[in-house]
Amino acid sequence: MTFDIFCRVVDNYGDAGVCWRLARQLVSLGQTARLWVDDLPTLARLAPGLDSAADQQTAHGIQIGAWDAAEQASPPRHGVVIEAFACQLPTRYAAAMAQQDCLWINLEYLSAESWVEGCHGLPSPQANGIPKYFYFPGFTPATGGLLREADLLERRRKASADDRRQRLQALTGLSTADLPDDARVMLLFCYPDAPWAGLRSALAQHSAPTWLLVPGPAPAGLQDQGALRIMPIPFVPQARFDELLWCCDLNFVRGEDSLVRALWAGKPLVWQIYRQDADAHLDKLDAWLDRARWPTAAQALVRAWNRQDSAAVQQAFTQALSPDNWRAWQIRANAWADELAASPDLAQNLLDFCQKHRQKS
Repeated sequence: MTFDIFCRVVDNYGDAGVCWRLARQLVSLGQTARLWVDDLPTLARLAPGLDSAADQQTAHGIQIGAWDAAEQASPPRHGVVIEAFACQLPTRYAAAMAQQDCLWINLEYLSAESWVEGCHGLPSPQANGIPKYFYFPGFTPATGGLLREADLLERRRKASADDRRQRLQALTGLSTADLPDDARVMLLFCYPDAPWAGLRSALAQHSAPTWLLVPGPAPAGLQDQGALRIMPIPFVPQARFDELLWCCDLNFVRGEDSLVRALWAGKPLVWQIYRQDADAHLDKLDAWLDRARWPTAAQALVRAWNRQDSAAVQQAFTQALSPDNWRAWQIRANAWADELAASPDLAQNLLDFCQKHRQKS
């Protein structure tokens, strides 16, 4: 089948990251994928080599088109149209779908809330006569699952057996010769409003040295202090982001795509969820923490991080790094990755869903 994937970039790199990763996995499963995106420069940062000014191009077996060009495009005959995150299709394109007998999928945002299980896969009648099916990524077999390449965990295992200093230097260009043997390496990939002051204070006072990797320029005021060293690193393209996560003992990540990749790393992580009005995002965060089943101190740290409470971050982080809590967090993070990997990945689930509906029609 041919899959047309439509993406509007709203949340920095996350929207483009999810759609690009999905397109690549569908191609790896033997399908044809076209990706229509309204922000090619953002996609080009994730996938170096793309022409951010081209209306049409092909890379990694994926046909990539600028959003405006989709108005004149023809939907794929008997194909699948994916509206990522309710982005709303171009008017002319949507009107032409009925004549092409398309299957319409709304790929929803990732959620751990229990209600998504009851809504996953349900159809919704649309004005053009084609039902739109709601497809929810998630953490249980009753949802669409999570994006995961077939060889991902095996690649992680092989990479982790190699010397970390060499891997880190190759990825970031940092000179790692003076990285202490007992140092913790952490990634700080966060939104600008993250309460990093509490993180800085906790790590500066900790007995073990820490290297904090910060993509791009570090926030003003985030400087070396005590046992903490701030290490600015260049932007890492999506294809190598997993390797960076595997190099770290703890990953601070933001948004959806980075969260899923940090989960597959099998390491402790702190997630900064995308903020919503009336703090609706905090309910989603609690639902996710309920499934994570991390030590109490680690959960307190994640909640404080998302409430922008620096004092609470410092206190919870200090507790989370205590030997017993840290070891329990490591064990649970690795175990949850294995549990999630026991289910099929999102791309395969989506392909099965579409093929099943095609057979019915």
